Amino acid sequence: MNMNDMALISVDDHVSEPPEMFKNHLSGADLASAPQFMTGPGGTNYWEYQGLKLPSVGLNAVVGRPLEEYGMEPTTLEQLRKGVYDPDARVDDMNVNGIGASLNFASCVGFDGGAFHKAPDKSKALIHLSAYNDWHIDEWCGSHPGRFIPCAILPTWDMNATIAEIKRLVAKGCTTVSINENPTVHRLPSIHNEYWELFWKAITDNDVTICLHIGGGNPAPHASMETPIEAWITTMPMSISVGAADWLNLQALHRYPTMRIALSEGGIGWVPYFLERADFTHERHKAWTHSPFGSNKPSDTFRKHFLNCFIDDAFGLRNLADIGEDMVAYECDYPHSDCLWPNVPETLWESVKHLTDAQIDKVTHLNAMRFFKFDPFKYHKREELTVGALRAKAAADKVDVSVRSSGGASPLAEGEAARPVTSGDVVRMFMQHDKAGSKAA
Repeated sequence: MNMNDMALISVDDHVSEPPEMFKNHLSGADLASAPQFMTGPGGTNYWEYQGLKLPSVGLNAVVGRPLEEYGMEPTTLEQLRKGVYDPDARVDDMNVNGIGASLNFASCVGFDGGAFHKAPDKSKALIHLSAYNDWHIDEWCGSHPGRFIPCAILPTWDMNATIAEIKRLVAKGCTTVSINENPTVHRLPSIHNEYWELFWKAITDNDVTICLHIGGGNPAPHASMETPIEAWITTMPMSISVGAADWLNLQALHRYPTMRIALSEGGIGWVPYFLERADFTHERHKAWTHSPFGSNKPSDTFRKHFLNCFIDDAFGLRNLADIGEDMVAYECDYPHSDCLWPNVPETLWESVKHLTDAQIDKVTHLNAMRFFKFDPFKYHKREELTVGALRAKAAADKVDVSVRSSGGASPLAEGEAARPVTSGDVVRMFMQHDKAGSKAA
């Protein structure tokens, strides 16, 4: 195998939703009360819903911009590459990047639908959440069959509604859902509470995969407001280990042995030590903790239930045997700042070329296909979705990959000498934008 022979499925990308996404799925009062795309006094865009302001963060969509313009400032739609919000342009960007298929998380309403969980009128929120799922499945994913893995959100504040939505989604062909790794942040019972029992049963009965995306329930903490922001960004992927440990100790995993959980955007390099530590902890403390593992080790349970997803993780791939070659999958993270677009194949190949062809196929697409019950080859021949074939199509279509400057605010004060940007700088930037937006309203 060579680089151009790889078939890549990315199990973690993102969509910045277009302004009129609800128009084909709602009408009348339901459409009027849905999330609204707004423009602030400085020209930056944001979404507004039931009194909530949902800004578009710079690092959320920076593909195609110069590295010096990466940042955390709120942005406008015009600053973003079209592939961020248009499915046809997204497929062009996937082609030039050698990506055959992609799973896309929500942005404006949160990876887990958090905006709907925070909304005060839950009856309206339920209507709008379902409409969001319809847009995502029918319009975004449905625009190019075989190129997108549908991933829905759920109204977990209402378990009966959640079960009904799961059944509705499966009937529409969607078998992946994204929920918060720590539902207590939404003032819901923890995953260890009996509140979730009907959910575990519905998930397994309907053969649905759960995605837990970093940042929602257990985000990487800012050590202090004076800490350079790079420290926070560095620890982002590893923050998923907090949720992973919590879910690994979920008793429901032993009642529902077929449950599948993807740790989205978490990387894999930390996993060998995490499993070693979990096994050591269990052996030293099981006499008094009454943990649910029985005669098994925690690492056995982890390798059975959890898919580990990586963007750029050469260390993890060198230690694939300690993670499990059947439970690792690639992710591109388009259009976030970690995304290596349009050079994913070159970087990935350097990290995987030491593996066997069978292992490369597993981590690049076969594990994703199995775990998410998704088969792009029902719609496209495998040879049409290789890196080489997709890039040849992008070249024929003359997809423009030139870097484009679009400006953007700096977190440092005007005229201030260059210095490491801190957490406090970023927080102040958002406070200023929120204050300006409130005055405009």
